[in-house]
Amino acid sequence: MKNQFILIPGPWMGAWAWEPVARGLRARGHDVHPITLSGLRDADADVSSVGLGTHVEDVLALMERDDLRDVIVVGHSYSGIVAGQVADRAPERVARTVFVEGFLPHDGKSMLHAFPERVRAGELQLIAENHGRWPVPDVAAVAEGQGLSARKARWLVDRLVGHPGHTLMEPAVLNRPLGHQRASYIVCTKEHFGGRVSDDVAAMRAEPNWTFHTLDTGHWPMVSAPDRLVRLLTSIAAERV
Repeated sequence: MKNQFILIPGPWMGAWAWEPVARGLRARGHDVHPITLSGLRDADADVSSVGLGTHVEDVLALMERDDLRDVIVVGHSYSGIVAGQVADRAPERVARTVFVEGFLPHDGKSMLHAFPERVRAGELQLIAENHGRWPVPDVAAVAEGQGLSARKARWLVDRLVGHPGHTLMEPAVLNRPLGHQRASYIVCTKEHFGGRVSDDVAAMRAEPNWTFHTLDTGHWPMVSAPDRLVRLLTSIAAERV
């Protein structure tokens, strides 16, 4: 069965990060739309006006422009918050939301609310010191325990750009409970000590509309395990839950 996928990259990345996954899905007959969110094409662009709502609108505009329907919206990491809001805003167009190691949107809370207060303060300071951008992590931070070779980690970091900082501070807006969405969550096991996930993610296991899946890889599966991710996304697309 042919499916429509929108692939939303996580922080610091553009559509380029999804290229191996997009190729694999297209080879299986699917239509695939990777997107680069506002502020992530050019490391030197002014991002002072780019917020979380901007990124949600980026994806909604893509769906409107190409008249995409029955879409599987895939969000990685930070962009889980984007994907969840897109599905909330356009339920008539979205068939399923897929969170790949994704943060979940919570009405009235930003991504930084998921961090302990001390960590949050440190990230805000980094953003202020880097002209409103969340700075790119170093190779060691990207690679450590994540199933990436040194070569792949360097390849990834060399392409990352500072992420628009306001997107991390702006609260999400939801009109309906997140558990009402038809959704799937992909847990990348190397990212979690003892398989533990955050409490808000674990709570979704009780929702009948949600399914959970695992990949034995790290936080960047589109780089470390693209073929396995393609197979899993194809399987998720066939689910009837």
